Amino acid sequence: MFQGAVRDFAASEVRPRVQAMEQAAQLDPTLIPKFFELGLMGIEIPEAHGGAGGSLFMTVLAVEELSAVDASAAIFVDVQNTLVNALLLKWASDDIKNRYLPRLATEVAGAYALSEAGSGSDAFGLATKATKQGDTWILDGRKLWITNGAEAGLFVIFTTTDFAKGYKGITAFAVERGFKGFSVGKKEDKLGIRASSTTELILDHCEVPAANLIGEVGNGYKVAIETLKACNFSWRRRRPSSRRLGSWSTTPPGSRTRASRIQKKRRWRSS
Repeated sequence: MFQGAVRDFAASEVRPRVQAMEQAAQLDPTLIPKFFELGLMGIEIPEAHGGAGGSLFMTVLAVEELSAVDASAAIFVDVQNTLVNALLLKWASDDIKNRYLPRLATEVAGAYALSEAGSGSDAFGLATKATKQGDTWILDGRKLWITNGAEAGLFVIFTTTDFAKGYKGITAFAVERGFKGFSVGKKEDKLGIRASSTTELILDHCEVPAANLIGEVGNGYKVAIETLKACNFSWRRRRPSSRRLGSWSTTPPGSRTRASRIQKKRRWRSS
């Protein structure tokens, strides 16, 4: 039923907009609220927080059906569920969950900001600095190639609190688009998947409340890597391939297990 609903939505609401969105290099603003209305932006968020209370398997099905019609739409939903919502559900404080999960499920898009000019997705090389000043953290730096950057209202941003500690100084924060010192910079003009925004983020003495620290100071690297591992399977399901699900030689530990479980669910559904 869920998969069929997403398939019908992709055919009736997304497909007619694909060509125009690619030409305009942006998602149709009238389409974004429809993702929320169908519950696609908070699939695994508990019902108590306004979400669908679903599973990773449902997220995979949704991304798969959207991918069959438009990669940009699929990426928009995928990042929200696997890189933002899932991260907050696992690592954020109850206060952050109570403040942001209901909004992420109903109206606010999210983005995951790790990459920088000198580090790519290598968190060891982060140059963005976070400095504690009383009850506020001051963030300075730039993030590049951030998916959903143009649409997002909430960003999970990875910084360094102590360069001398290397990866043990990496720390994550929940940053609202309206925070003082935060701005979205250049949007990349890409050759393909153009409707999916890829932007620069600028942190110029950005003021972030101490309550918006995700997890603990210094565990940001673990938050980043474990989140990427957890969503890895969803990304690989989106890639067309003749190879058997779960057979990728680069699949991180744990992803094979998830792949196997979803394979079993598929066999059960088709029997």
